Amino acid sequence: MNNLDGLGLGIDAGGTQTRWALARADGSILAEGHVAGLSALQMASTDGRQSVHDNFRELAAAALTHGRPVRVAAGLTGFDGDGAQLQTWLGELLGLDPAAITFCNDIEIAYLDNFKPGEGYLVYAGTGSIGAWIDAGGEFHRAGGRGVMLDDGGGGFWIAREALRHIWRAEDEEPGCWERSPMARAVFERIGGSDWSLSRQFIYGQERGEIGKLALVVAATADADPVAARILQEAGRELARLANALTRRFGPRPVVLAGRASALHPSIVTAMRAALPAPTQLTHTVGHPHYAAARIAARATA
Repeated sequence: MNNLDGLGLGIDAGGTQTRWALARADGSILAEGHVAGLSALQMASTDGRQSVHDNFRELAAAALTHGRPVRVAAGLTGFDGDGAQLQTWLGELLGLDPAAITFCNDIEIAYLDNFKPGEGYLVYAGTGSIGAWIDAGGEFHRAGGRGVMLDDGGGGFWIAREALRHIWRAEDEEPGCWERSPMARAVFERIGGSDWSLSRQFIYGQERGEIGKLALVVAATADADPVAARILQEAGRELARLANALTRRFGPRPVVLAGRASALHPSIVTAMRAALPAPTQLTHTVGHPHYAAARIAARATA
């Protein structure tokens, strides 16, 4: 048996970045990489569909340099169950029957990267945020995850929005005070200047994943700016709310906090831990859901 037989391709597609991995039948990872972020929500517009297809083309080309997968398991943020067009595109790009390609919500993959069904609660903070439990019968239960326009407290977009909201409210009261704020100076440097038109273009004209990246700037100034520090602490409390909501509904279980936004600054985890009931077992991990997806796909080839 060739060591490239039975390869599974796993995809973890989020708003900020899309990661992929190829796994062998024994579960070992052969290769991995990443392309730009994408979301199922982009399928609602012509430009968005083109962007998704372009990202799939780049991903497929990179993966095929290492080997051709037999099956694909993909977790996609915003996915609502309609994956026919996505399966067709990836099938054409990879030379696979679309039936060999499975799509689900990215959080399902992330959950299975940390728990078996029924074991615990996952709180995931990426561009957005969500609390998730897959029960022993395989049913998916959520807290939050309603999208950045409505909530997604504690995620990268939320952190970025809170920072800009604070900066501009302060400017309403005292124009020019941004110059005394390490966070405001760093934010304005990132978006190109302190004129309102630049902030407006950034928050209303960029993809949500790009906006979420501004959270990196907020985190980088947290040790020097008390406002940035408070925003990150509140992010931790927002994430704790998701775990607490699931606990009230389904009873106490271990909690895993995962996702890149959760690792922006230690104060996020500290604040979340403080907002959970004392007996709660909290584990923090950035995780590798693209590995989990690849292994799921590889197991399906056996």
